[in-house]
Amino acid sequence: MGSILSKLREAKVKSLAGTVETGTGRAALNEFVRSGVKFVSSHPKIENVYYRAVHDLMNCIVPSASGGPMLIEGAMFIGNWLESTGTISTELLSRFCPEAAQATFELFADFQREDGLIPYKLLTSGPSFRQIQMVTPLARSVWNHYCLHRDKKFLEKMYYAISRNDEWLEKYRNTRKTGCVEAFCTFDTGNDASPRFWHVPDVPYMADPTRYDPDSPILPFLAPDLTANVYCQRKYLGLMAEELRRDDISWEEKARQSLESLMRYCYDETDHYFYDRDRHNRFVRIHSDNLIRVLACEVGDDAMFDDALRRYLLNTRKYFCRYPITTIAMDEPGFSQSFEFNSWAGQVSFLTQIRLPHAFEYHHRYVELTWILHPIITALSRFNKFPGSLSAWLGHEGYAENYTPTMLCVLDYLERMSGIFPAPNGELWFTALIPRGVDHGETVAEKTGYSRIVDGACFEFVNDGENSSVYKNGELLYWFSPGVRLVTDRAGVLRGLIGMSPRRIEGAIGCQNGAVLFAVSGNERLEYTGSELISVENHGVIPPNYGVYDTITL
Repeated sequence: MGSILSKLREAKVKSLAGTVETGTGRAALNEFVRSGVKFVSSHPKIENVYYRAVHDLMNCIVPSASGGPMLIEGAMFIGNWLESTGTISTELLSRFCPEAAQATFELFADFQREDGLIPYKLLTSGPSFRQIQMVTPLARSVWNHYCLHRDKKFLEKMYYAISRNDEWLEKYRNTRKTGCVEAFCTFDTGNDASPRFWHVPDVPYMADPTRYDPDSPILPFLAPDLTANVYCQRKYLGLMAEELRRDDISWEEKARQSLESLMRYCYDETDHYFYDRDRHNRFVRIHSDNLIRVLACEVGDDAMFDDALRRYLLNTRKYFCRYPITTIAMDEPGFSQSFEFNSWAGQVSFLTQIRLPHAFEYHHRYVELTWILHPIITALSRFNKFPGSLSAWLGHEGYAENYTPTMLCVLDYLERMSGIFPAPNGELWFTALIPRGVDHGETVAEKTGYSRIVDGACFEFVNDGENSSVYKNGELLYWFSPGVRLVTDRAGVLRGLIGMSPRRIEGAIGCQNGAVLFAVSGNERLEYTGSELISVENHGVIPPNYGVYDTITL
């Protein structure tokens, strides 16, 4: 263990990442260094991919139209898209480069249109407003950034902007008076080339986001992902309002209305699925990524999410491919194995990969999430570029390169699986899993080391496969058995433990005052009382399914 710890302490991020070309990128790399984040491995392959991701990510932080830093999508997308770069990607960046992330978030408020519409895209030359293009809720990403960094002026600025955008959506995207948010074109949801939007124009009528093609036989769609987005945003606008001590709008009531409309018009109780509804009031029965998008917006209780796992997300005929998960179900007639162009018709998208962890963790499905993290990390360890997608069957690199979400996927997945994750609720997660590799007997890692500075204290975390150790400011704080997630507060005070393996694990947490024994099952959460660990939650583990959902066997 000493060697991997020494390697971690001796690692120099700037040397490992290499030269960054832009001034904004160099400033962001300095932020990354100040975060104290380092990753090392006993195998050079995944470590090299990690620092190449850091280098390329910094080069994707460029001067915005207003002069400050802005994260761009990368590849052929030289701008910042609200559906991705401006929300989930910037939310992930916030854990490593908070100043660059906050500046990126604020651009959507700075360039908001007078009528309240937030740009769907920001180029280095300025904003664009042609469509709405929403997926990850901006309000949730902003709130999670605020929880980590606590800037109330920023929160107030973004609260005002997102509130005004909510008014715009209610005015212009509710033409059928259902309370759902309507899709006027394919690009409103960013589902390029998806069978979900066959025979639908890519952009709104006359490039006007308030209009849909009057000659379309099927538009507008009542869109479940857009409606779920607004539902979730209203939940988090409520949290913002409470934090800012504002009570002028009942966001709880508005969120309730959005949820009721979503369930009434877009949820099919027979299929247990969320579908678009066309102008003739018919479901658009395509098993697209609508499901995971809606669930990632915190729609439904644990029972609904568990049901979705059994029927769809962990089903090898649906989405649970070798490198999960696909952008439409594999048994859809429109599913395509081609991954050489920008398409949401089957390939595994790295945008989906960075959006989906929230859904699993929100419903405490930590073990099931690792079944996605592990094969994706294995595939990433082989990559020579950072493509926008990969092959569901072979894990081969897909279209494009230098794609920001893929770089962030490397950083995010390794931190969730083997690193130190600062959660918005004030917890630190030290996860004792190693991405050993799942393909052809290849080794990805045998030992890992990770560090992060939290509130001025330097935490270090070492996994050697047999033991895991946490250090604070150079002093050994805890040592414990692998296969679990140690949970502390931001000062490193023990709060509990989560089982991260489908098998029951028995072991001990050691500290300077002695040892605490534990026995924990998969997804079980133990709470530390000060003298012992007691079980406070145990959802069990849902195994993968291989075909038609069987309520008797599952």
